[in-house]
Amino acid sequence: MSAKPIPEGYLFTKSYTNYVFVLLFLLYMFDYVDRMIITSLFPFLKADWGLSDTQCGMMISAVYWSIVLFTIPVSILVDRWSRRKTIGFMAILWSIATAAGAFTRSFSQLFTTRTAIGIGEAGYAPGGSAMISAMYPQRKRAWMMGLWNASIPLGSAIGIAIGGIIAAHWGWRHALGIVAIPGLIIGILFLFVKDYKTVSLEKTETKEEKKAIRKKVRMSMRDIVTEFLSKPSLILTYFAMAGVVFTTTSLLTWLPTYFHRVQGLPESTAGLKSSAVMLLAIIGAPLGGYLSDKWRKKRINARLLFPTITTGLSAIILFLAFTVFKNQIQYALLLSLGICITAFLSAAAAVTQDLVHAGLRAFSYAIAVVVQNLLGASLGPIVMGAISDKTNIESAFSYLPIALVVASILFFAGSFYYERDLNLVEKVELEVKE
Repeated sequence: MSAKPIPEGYLFTKSYTNYVFVLLFLLYMFDYVDRMIITSLFPFLKADWGLSDTQCGMMISAVYWSIVLFTIPVSILVDRWSRRKTIGFMAILWSIATAAGAFTRSFSQLFTTRTAIGIGEAGYAPGGSAMISAMYPQRKRAWMMGLWNASIPLGSAIGIAIGGIIAAHWGWRHALGIVAIPGLIIGILFLFVKDYKTVSLEKTETKEEKKAIRKKVRMSMRDIVTEFLSKPSLILTYFAMAGVVFTTTSLLTWLPTYFHRVQGLPESTAGLKSSAVMLLAIIGAPLGGYLSDKWRKKRINARLLFPTITTGLSAIILFLAFTVFKNQIQYALLLSLGICITAFLSAAAAVTQDLVHAGLRAFSYAIAVVVQNLLGASLGPIVMGAISDKTNIESAFSYLPIALVVASILFFAGSFYYERDLNLVEKVELEVKE
């Protein structure tokens, strides 16, 4: 029986590509289940240990601080060693760290396990992005990145919802132990998938003598640095993503608390109501990827113009939800925000892969992860918690639209440089590793 043909632009057959994609999707989903389940456990931890809102926020920030410290080194392993091994071992590590949280007896011990979760998760987004960028043709990149990134709100929603339910019935320790199991299993499975050959860091050099001579030369450290610093659209995208992530992480962290305190809902109900907002983001990420890829056929810089529009619209919706409207209208706005605020992600993530050498794709997304976690995800929960401690949770939410306005401006500025920066990228053919 002859082997199935590999379609143009794909790395593997379609059936095997879909199998690897499903594993990548499930890993990202349980990444966020493990990461965000702690938010629905805040009331239980406050009751047991008397934690402040700032300390609760630090439980989320601990993961992102670890990611900031370790994502660059791990992304180098992804690009220069092995995608499947790095991803598989990371998933096993973060799952074990999640389970370890169930046995802690103090804030400092739980904080330590949260830090370990971040070490395990540090290179997953860069590794997964590199794999997806390699497996699919560029014309489908934002669409597939969008489908993959839909696992973030799905995992967050599951974590927030299931955490409160399990904790209410069996205690918060059981919640941490139970959610760790699936990620451990899938991480082991991923150790056995196919990979692509590590890409040599080479560039094409042209010498003008009697005639043009083109040859491949190894990239120097200066060449690698120039690969990033010479592209304004790439740098602006990194910082724009941080502005949106600041907002989304703040919402993920504190929305259950908002519903519990302001509307007087029980912890489990507040978690379910919050998770519904996040769950609708499943529509936003893939829809944003699909629409930006369609628009890109007519306008090459659509992958930055589209986030400009959706992020600006999200700022307006968020402002109306927390400063103008209450009750049913407020919740309807938040549901629509769940769709709109994540629509940027697939297009912006594709930009981080479009504009760099194929051997530096994981490293590129690692830079995005560092910037968005350092300036966005790690700051958001603490800033919101500190404002809430000083004033109240409603006041804290009223400041969030500012970050989205800044992000929208940065995306728009980057759109003017995208086509020029794209033309600077080295063209490389990937090969499957036997």
